[in-house]
Amino acid sequence: MSGEALTAETGGGPATVRTSPGGERIRAVPQRHPGRWVTSAALLFLLVFLVQGWAANPRMQWATVGEFLFAPVVLEGLRTTLVLTVAAMAVGVVGGVAVAVLRMSPNPVPARLSALYIWVFRGTPLLVQLLFWYFLSAIVPVIGFGMPWGPTFFQVDTNHLITQMTAAVLGLGLHEAAYMAEIVRAGLTSVDEGQTEAAHALGLTRRQTLRRIVLPQALRLIIPPTGNQAISMLKTTSLVFAIAVPELLTSIQGIYSRNFQQVPLLAVACVWYLVATSVLNVGQYYLERRFRRGADRSAAAPRRRRGPAAVTEEGQS
Repeated sequence: MSGEALTAETGGGPATVRTSPGGERIRAVPQRHPGRWVTSAALLFLLVFLVQGWAANPRMQWATVGEFLFAPVVLEGLRTTLVLTVAAMAVGVVGGVAVAVLRMSPNPVPARLSALYIWVFRGTPLLVQLLFWYFLSAIVPVIGFGMPWGPTFFQVDTNHLITQMTAAVLGLGLHEAAYMAEIVRAGLTSVDEGQTEAAHALGLTRRQTLRRIVLPQALRLIIPPTGNQAISMLKTTSLVFAIAVPELLTSIQGIYSRNFQQVPLLAVACVWYLVATSVLNVGQYYLERRFRRGADRSAAAPRRRRGPAAVTEEGQS
């Protein structure tokens, strides 16, 4: 190895002295990056300036923020937001997997119907879908169960069946299922088709191949965007204010409509949204790391071997 190559291997660390294969003493000096330090200092100064100006602004009324941060009505709204997020994501994930599998079916009928579902639910605004489910009784006053074009065995009033909370879960979940279907389909198609052919050659059915071979490998690509969708869903639940579901933002709006302290109470909402999304971020990180272990093992082994010993061995080669 030449002297320049040895210096490049040790760049960024303290200056060291090594001996080249020819017996010459080479002093490896790390490369300087003054531009990085200047940029970092400018960004830190700007950040401190903005945070200090925001925190020291008396109009933020931090006493009001502390007063309502743990108010019972705010905590109840937070609980409703979390319940909506979990329920809607459960509907979205289960529905998305089902739609994605049908989308990839060799049968053209379910494949076309699933494509139609994705087209409709992705192509219309979520707020419109929430309002549609909320006002479903206007076009379907009674929901009955029985034989098609035959006797009805059981029927129920639509307003009793589709409550505000049910309409919110259906609107959010079915809309999310259309996006999850494309995420799952992308993950499934990323698995090499040779593995599916090998599984079929071993006698596995299409369902067994999907459940035991394809889906476990596709999860490495499905989980990261699914985590992003869950975080997005947490914030999207604020749209259910249109159908008067008392989630976090609706509860905050109810308070500041009485005391007219809009900015401090919106800061309370931001604090709780940031706390909830931070928890989801941590969960996503550990879940990704768990499903990434098999893929990273081969790439991590050469990286662990790097170091002074590895540089010396390369220099002697």
